[in-house]
Amino acid sequence: MKKLVLILLLLIPINIKAYESSASCVVLMDMDSLNVIYGENMHDVRSVASISKIMTTIVAIENADVNSTVTIGEEITKAYGSGIYIKQGEEITLESLLYGLMLRSGNDAALAIANYVGGDIDNFVEMMNEKAVEIGMKNTTFNNPHGLDENGGNLSTAYDMALLTSYAMQNENYRKIVSTKKYTLRTNMNYYSWINKHKLLHSHNYITGGKTGFTDIAKRTLVTTASKDNINLVVVTLNDGNDFVDHINLFEEAFANYSNYNILKKGEIEIIDENYYTDKLYINNDFNYSLNNNKQNNVLLNFKLEKKKNYNNNDEVGIVEVLINNQKVHEEKIYVEKKEDLSFWDKLKAWFSNLW
Repeated sequence: MKKLVLILLLLIPINIKAYESSASCVVLMDMDSLNVIYGENMHDVRSVASISKIMTTIVAIENADVNSTVTIGEEITKAYGSGIYIKQGEEITLESLLYGLMLRSGNDAALAIANYVGGDIDNFVEMMNEKAVEIGMKNTTFNNPHGLDENGGNLSTAYDMALLTSYAMQNENYRKIVSTKKYTLRTNMNYYSWINKHKLLHSHNYITGGKTGFTDIAKRTLVTTASKDNINLVVVTLNDGNDFVDHINLFEEAFANYSNYNILKKGEIEIIDENYYTDKLYINNDFNYSLNNNKQNNVLLNFKLEKKKNYNNNDEVGIVEVLINNQKVHEEKIYVEKKEDLSFWDKLKAWFSNLW
């Protein structure tokens, strides 16, 4: 059975300036819906430098206890470039290494994390690539945990890195790390105080995190996330000499022209002309979507229900598809809450209790 509900939002267009940046590749994405608001060459494959460490971080968080203690080994002797200058034999928590990785882009931290979580560097890189496939990063290959250009470097696209960031930002530990402006700690060998290199985090209140990157081949790469008025955005630029300015301009333009709409509300749903199910139908999740205030938007809810003769409480009985301007952007499962069949004695007990 197929039911349709049409919601039409008519909004008056106004003149706005076009999105633009000086990057070779750029994407501006809504992290909740994965809707691309603006993109140029966003599927071009390039070396991405240290923004690769976003993947290093989320793989570590998902596969190890961040509170566990890491004893630094000889793997860090292979590190060069930016570092946090940890030493062999030093004892430091995995979480602190992740702060050093993301705030200071420590290549030595990347090697220590990979060796601890993966057992060795090669196995950890394999874990990174497996996660990339799982997330849907179709044009990405990781060759190391830090993003340096050795072994061919890490190759990806602006779009894939936006997908990765959107995924990572769903993790509480990740969000806490990348939003931190300053982190201090003391180990058995040293005292550290790290300031986040992502300068937009220090200058704009709506910036929630991100990662900087640079190598001679990749040039400047940058990921930035931002949240305002219930809209959560990510910008990724590759080879952009004016990246900090470009990111702010893109965020400002999007926040000025987009609004967040609650398309589906968690809980009971009512379907027009639906009379097959006498029991309550419900969905488990809200779904919000950011729509351009300056365009006419067709929002279509397409309900598809199975006619089940026999079903149990909380059985899945269909789906609701969300289509924006005739393009499917989301799908949510529909469940049924079956009315409880009371026994004679339960009904009698309930009747007596109502007398008092």
